[in-house]
Amino acid sequence: MFYHDNNLQYQVRVDKPNPAFAKLLQQAIGGIEGEIRVCLQYLFQAWGNRGPNKYRDMLLDTGTEEISHIEMLCTAVALNLDGATHELKDKIAGENPIVSNILGGMDPRHVISSGLSAMAVDANGVPFNGSWVVGSGNIAADMYANVMAESTGRVLATRLYEMTDDSGMKDMLAF
Repeated sequence: MFYHDNNLQYQVRVDKPNPAFAKLLQQAIGGIEGEIRVCLQYLFQAWGNRGPNKYRDMLLDTGTEEISHIEMLCTAVALNLDGATHELKDKIAGENPIVSNILGGMDPRHVISSGLSAMAVDANGVPFNGSWVVGSGNIAADMYANVMAESTGRVLATRLYEMTDDSGMKDMLAF
């Protein structure tokens, strides 16, 4: 069972909204090295665990914590999209939205599909792929897979950190 309260694990803030950075943050949500993957990986490993309950409980706790990371990143995407002006929205939905979005760096689906919210997709707009989730039934092998997942997620967060000058985004990514 999951518990939710109205407080984020870390208070997300954005100093200056940036729709192009919101698109990049999508990789940390729905990309192969993103939080959806690692969250589901821990949960499926736990649900398939046939060993001692302490391992199942550890994996369930960790998977549940990863849900909060998804929530923080979705909040960050929404805050970065809040700065999209009506003119930008009109341009995106206008005559040539593909060219406008390629040049502008914004994902058109942030406007036309999600109402300026995050999605379960990567930075290219490709939907999350469940085949990335590793749950072998072998606790030792799964732990190695988890180290790799956490490591590549950390590399992604570091790269995103280096791609922004927004102090709020840097604080969140450093968290």
